[in-house]
Amino acid sequence: MPKSAWLGFYSQHFSTVELNNSFYRLPSEGAFTNWREVTTSDFVFSVKVSRFITHIKRLREPAQPLDTFLGRARLLDKKLGPLLYQLPPQMKCDAPRLEAFLRLLPSNMRHVFEFRHRSWMDDAIFDLLSQYGTGFCIYDMPEFTTPLVTTADFAYIRFHGSQELYGGCYSDEELAEWARKIAGLNVATAYVYFNNDIGGFAIRNAFTLRHFLKEGNDQH
Repeated sequence: MPKSAWLGFYSQHFSTVELNNSFYRLPSEGAFTNWREVTTSDFVFSVKVSRFITHIKRLREPAQPLDTFLGRARLLDKKLGPLLYQLPPQMKCDAPRLEAFLRLLPSNMRHVFEFRHRSWMDDAIFDLLSQYGTGFCIYDMPEFTTPLVTTADFAYIRFHGSQELYGGCYSDEELAEWARKIAGLNVATAYVYFNNDIGGFAIRNAFTLRHFLKEGNDQH
């Protein structure tokens, strides 16, 4: 099928996708509108926020670029899910800067933070996120897995690869264990994405994990 039909086809098989191209450049109004129109009625987009805000400005003086980005993301309307703010791996914990940024985030949207520097993995930061109803991104990558913490009424989980960063295939045993962990989180909704897309493993792993989660639900 033509590339223009890919997303619509994908939405018939999965209920959500994480937009990553928005991290590198702001998609046009037409792109957001088209994505909204070609997907199924209950489809949800998570949107990765611009690296200009997270990596270049590092959350400083964010008001204008944040307003521009959120205005564009809102074109997804009811299909807009969480907005993902991934901080750079060299950026160490800075609670005052984070809180100043959190104050600017509209409360009628879902926000989630992925911290790559381990100094952020701290109860004080988790409490701060909870105070603002903001999500903590749980992720798994070679040699490091974050704490299984939820700080909002939803969970957000990214799989970056088990043995190989952004690649490799998670085993059924690993995914069955993750399904058990996800089912044990005290939330009504979990947004789960696979970033091990080198070699096409993400699709296969997503199908498998969804099967295990459904199987677990059917047993309760």
